[in-house]
Amino acid sequence: MDMYEEIVAIRKRGEKAALATLVRRVGSTPRKDPAKMLIRQDGSFIGTVGGGCTEAEVWQAAQDVMAKGKPKMLRFTLNQQDAARDGLVCGGTVEFFIEPILPDPQLVIFGAGHISHFISKVAKLAGFKVTVVDDRARYASRERFPEADEVLVCEFDRIREQVRLHSNSYVIIVTRGHGHDQVVLEQVIDSPARFLGMVGSRRKSKIIFDYLRSRGISEELIARVESPVGVEIGSETPEEIAVSIVAHMIAVRKGVTIATKEKLHTGAEKVISAEKEAV
Repeated sequence: MDMYEEIVAIRKRGEKAALATLVRRVGSTPRKDPAKMLIRQDGSFIGTVGGGCTEAEVWQAAQDVMAKGKPKMLRFTLNQQDAARDGLVCGGTVEFFIEPILPDPQLVIFGAGHISHFISKVAKLAGFKVTVVDDRARYASRERFPEADEVLVCEFDRIREQVRLHSNSYVIIVTRGHGHDQVVLEQVIDSPARFLGMVGSRRKSKIIFDYLRSRGISEELIARVESPVGVEIGSETPEEIAVSIVAHMIAVRKGVTIATKEKLHTGAEKVISAEKEAV
C-alpha cells in the first residue's frame, strides 16, 4: 500500500493519523533512505522506522501527537547494546519528527438564516470547509451560500443519517427557533466533533440544557456545549456575531486561551480554556 495515497484516503475519511520520519542519524545505519512510518488512529501502521523498542516508543508518541494535533521531535541515544537489540544503528543518535495527519477543519452550520449567512463567509476565509444544513430549500441554497463547500436540505430530526461529523468538526447551531436547536443538539452532543456551539441567550440555553438533563444526557456532555457561543467583543450585528463565533473556533483550533461570552452549565465562567484535545 502506498503511504501517501493512504494519507489522502485517511483525510477523506475524516480520520486522524501520525507520520513519523527518521530525520537524523549519527552512526552507521542499515539503510540510507529516510525511514517513515504512518500510524493510524486505530493503532495499525504502514512502514517502519527500524523496529524494536525505539519504534515502539515512536508509536506511543504518535498517539499523543494525534490527540493534541501538534508535532513532536523525539531523540534517542543508543549504545552498542541498544543498537544490537533494535538493529537501527551501530551505536549513536537518532531523531524522529512525528507530525499529525488531520482532516481539514469542517464547520457544519445548522440553520441557514441571516447570521449563518455571515458565519459561512467568515469561516471560509479562515480556512474552514463549510457545510450549511437547513430544512428549508429556499434558505439552504447555492444562491445564498455560494462560498460553502456543501449545502444540504435535511429535516433536523434526520441529520444523523446525512451529516457525518469527525474529530476535526466544528458545529454551530443557529436554527430559527429553540425547538429546532434542541432537536439538533440532542443528535450531535455525543458526536466526535471537536467543538459544539449554540447561538442564543442564557435563558434559551437553560431551557435546552434542562430538557437534555430530563432526557438523561450527562453533565459531562452538556458541558461540551459553548452557549452562548463566541468571543466577548460586544458584538451586536449579524456580521459582528459571525466574527465573534469564528474567532472562538479559531482559538480552539490553535489551542489558545480566550475570553468568551458567559456559559451556562453548572455555573457561569467568563474565561475558559480553548485548548481542547480531539475527541
